[in-house]
Amino acid sequence: MKLKHWIFIIIGLHIALFAGIWSMQRVNVKPNLEVGQEIDQFNGVNVYYNGGVGTVTGRNTTADGYNLGLKYQCVEFVKRYYYEHLNHKMPNSYGHAKDFFDKSVKDGQINKQRNLIQFTNPSQSKPKVNDLLIYKPTLFNKFGHVAIVSKVSDKEIEIIQQNPGPMGSSREKFKLKKEKGVWNIKNSRIIGWLRK
Repeated sequence: MKLKHWIFIIIGLHIALFAGIWSMQRVNVKPNLEVGQEIDQFNGVNVYYNGGVGTVTGRNTTADGYNLGLKYQCVEFVKRYYYEHLNHKMPNSYGHAKDFFDKSVKDGQINKQRNLIQFTNPSQSKPKVNDLLIYKPTLFNKFGHVAIVSKVSDKEIEIIQQNPGPMGSSREKFKLKKEKGVWNIKNSRIIGWLRK
């Protein structure tokens, strides 16, 4: 075969791979659960099952019109948690998970878009329960991810999350280590956290 043919075959395989991944984002890989079914809760705020990670069943807003986000994406859970449990409304109520982290804000300074204190990973400040954890985007998830810190010790944190991916769970643990005076969550995707 000529080089030209091989190039077309390779391009075709890449297109098929990405199309398959895109369609899988809407497939319910846990047929025993229904989209919108409660699967966990933290401090009285429910976590709902979302089916495929790309599934959206409308926008969730509060009675007073505050935007919580798209049902039942990760952003919707953390904003609903902050609204219901911490009585907090963000000045900017829109954006993807990755948009919660403002790269121009230094560690321990206020993130004005979210009206929360922002910390970088690693940080001078140890994560606390109720912190909003932010993940950077990946090749297969250009929107990033957000979760809530549900437990903290000197060696690990536990998070609670909504829409963690097809094989993910609503709870996950990460190692936490203090190195050279700063706290580091041992996951390269975690770029920082926000705190009321």
